[in-house]
Amino acid sequence: MANYSTREEIKALAEKENVRFLRLMFTDILGRIKNVEVPISQLDKVLDNKMMFDGSSIEGFVRIEESDMYLYPDLSTWMIFPWESEKGKVARLICDVHGTDGKPFAGDPRSNLKRIMKEMEDLGFTGFNIGPEPEFFLFKLDENGNATKKLNDQGGYFDYAPVDLGENCRRDIVLELESLGFEVEASHHECAPGQHEIDFKYADAIEACDNIQTFELVVRTIARKHGLHATFMPKPLHGIAGSGMHINMSLFNDKGNAFFDENGEDQLSQTAYHFLGGLLEHARGYTAVCNPIVNSYKRLVPGYEAPVYVAWSGKNRSPLVRVPSSRGLSTRLELRSVDPTANPYLAMAVLLQAGLDGIKRKIEPPKAVDRNIYVMTEEEREAAHITDLPSTLHNAVKAMREDDIVKEALGSHIFNNFIEAKRMEWDAYRQSVSEWEREQYLEMY
Repeated sequence: MANYSTREEIKALAEKENVRFLRLMFTDILGRIKNVEVPISQLDKVLDNKMMFDGSSIEGFVRIEESDMYLYPDLSTWMIFPWESEKGKVARLICDVHGTDGKPFAGDPRSNLKRIMKEMEDLGFTGFNIGPEPEFFLFKLDENGNATKKLNDQGGYFDYAPVDLGENCRRDIVLELESLGFEVEASHHECAPGQHEIDFKYADAIEACDNIQTFELVVRTIARKHGLHATFMPKPLHGIAGSGMHINMSLFNDKGNAFFDENGEDQLSQTAYHFLGGLLEHARGYTAVCNPIVNSYKRLVPGYEAPVYVAWSGKNRSPLVRVPSSRGLSTRLELRSVDPTANPYLAMAVLLQAGLDGIKRKIEPPKAVDRNIYVMTEEEREAAHITDLPSTLHNAVKAMREDDIVKEALGSHIFNNFIEAKRMEWDAYRQSVSEWEREQYLEMY
């Protein structure tokens, strides 16, 4: 990504590129992008960290009586959007949220991740690298611009035009991302009709999360220009694969990739095995954060390549954690459960804290499971110490309540607000009556 670190550079660029508006972006607890838009005349005030907003209007932030919040822009996130230039261009800065006392706000997901990153540095690590693999579906828009349930193609895994009718849209998304400084490593049609994946180069955790938020914004914007609606909903249609966001992760220290050991078993270091042990031990506890909506659990079912069981392997693709074959600087662990509705800042915080707990306590992972777990009997899974991921949001929240490391990773403010939001979501879902129920029971009973 282009890096503009000084206010002088930013002011010069704003003038040169005729930037007329600033979009100050931040993320709420549920992962939704929020923004305060101001005219360019306010640039100095923004750069002086004096831009205020009402935090009480944001989900899970603060009460009315303590509503004043300040936006502290991260200058390295300066970006000019190329698609909004009719009345001059729009630039964005991603911000951390601070209270009136000048301290980072405990309910700000981005500031919270920085807190966990500091704990990581105190243990002697220099970076937590993240390579996300987000998937999404493209649906047709109707004549009123509303999303339909009609997919834009009938393509399959790695298909190409004319079967993959989303190819032009996906290509435009890639070009747009590259113009914004993304290094796109691959883009292809996924296995389900209308489903796509774009992978971009790994980055340190904060930048990777910023990239995920920017990516989703770009995908939706460009899709709409093609008469399509892009959705990151994990399971929009029954009977086809859902959308995940596999997370490739590795820790770095002064010597390089801390997960690589040329002389270790499978060339993995003890650090890698202990991090893996932490990921597996806390898997049930962090599932609500990585799979945060009711619909997430329609994806985490057998038969569609999504993980259901807590296990790991370097050879097969059914477990929760896979160890890709690359070694050296590319040595990494791939967590396959995460979906793109997760708040990336919260997801990385809980995953990093889980891994660090494994390192601190030297948690040894169970043996790798190198056979298809889906065809194993319940007795075989028990003998191999393979447990299930939570099957509903309700069960995931229950498991989250019982995991002190997840609570530590989020801090009490975010933890309690997240739990309450998910309790309300589950209650609303539980009380609704679905079409499936009417089809099954209306005439029978």
